[in-house]
Amino acid sequence: MIQYDETRLAMEALTPEIEELRGALNLDGIKVKLDELEMKSTEPTFWDDPEKSQAILQQISQYKAAISGFEKLKSNQEDVLTMIELAEESGDESMVDEVNALAQTVKTELEEQRLATLLTGEYDSSSAILSFHAGAGGTEAQDWVSMLIRMYTKWADRHGFKTEVLDILDGEAAGIKSASIHIQGFNAYGFLKSEHGVHRLVRISPFDASGRRQTSFASVEVMPELEKDVTVDIRPEDVEMEVFRASGAGGQHINKTSSAVRLIHKPTGIVVACQTQRSQVQNRDFAMKMLMSKLVQIKEQEHLDKISDIKGEQLKIEWGSQIRSYVFMPYTLAKDHRTSFESGNIQAVMDGDIDGFINAYLKARSLGEI
Repeated sequence: MIQYDETRLAMEALTPEIEELRGALNLDGIKVKLDELEMKSTEPTFWDDPEKSQAILQQISQYKAAISGFEKLKSNQEDVLTMIELAEESGDESMVDEVNALAQTVKTELEEQRLATLLTGEYDSSSAILSFHAGAGGTEAQDWVSMLIRMYTKWADRHGFKTEVLDILDGEAAGIKSASIHIQGFNAYGFLKSEHGVHRLVRISPFDASGRRQTSFASVEVMPELEKDVTVDIRPEDVEMEVFRASGAGGQHINKTSSAVRLIHKPTGIVVACQTQRSQVQNRDFAMKMLMSKLVQIKEQEHLDKISDIKGEQLKIEWGSQIRSYVFMPYTLAKDHRTSFESGNIQAVMDGDIDGFINAYLKARSLGEI
């Protein structure tokens, strides 16, 4: 039947691409590694090192997700072709919409899994730590930070990632001056590294009684969460620790004791902080992890041999340095200035629909365009 011909041809054409994806994902190798890890998990001494055990279980979960994701893709493609065959044999035209919807799902899943194969960086599979800082624009910029945090939290929810606020400094009148959040999930850093940079907002300010259009800026810094076995040579004398009372929401213990920790790396001026863990020791440990992640990231970006060569970033959070603009007025548009990808549905973008921007960045980077 002609109603199904185009969809059937499209699904059949995807077969070589799906088989190519199987090789790119290295599914055969993953299955071997999965068997080895599952054997380890049954050893009597498996839980002697709980942290190592948890890392192995997480790796098992990631391998299983990769395998099941591909098998689901392959199964959905076969289901579409079977449904078309049955519909044509019975002359049933009522299944056209259902068949087309499932076919679109197959195309989307194939694209998402193909993009995941581009995440080949050393830390791409890691969880991510995002830090936000308000730039030019005063209260408006601080409100913009709170909007960005909401956007990335919504994105994380869409992908089943867990989000935790690590540190937050509220603005005087409204919004947030700075904050750090932890997004936990496989490939979180690989996807979110595209968001590192200055983000620009253009809108009618709710804080301006005259209703004038305002331009504000905020920076987003994205770091991988390093595993425990990644070591960085940081001299103790190079790190200054400050303790302070945590602000914002939290239990009585968090708010009534000076458990929050701020670490200053004196050679570079890099500052990190954590205030949401239960104790000063836990906050210090996580802050140190953040500091190591930042130092390693800058070391790699600058192609340096030694941590001591790092001088810290001097990127200004202002006009001319933005990677993406979000315009609410006089028209609605979100546009990435590196890839030229854009979306006119600004509300959907602010609700976490940023996969188009991420995918465009990963494609452009794989082709050496950025």
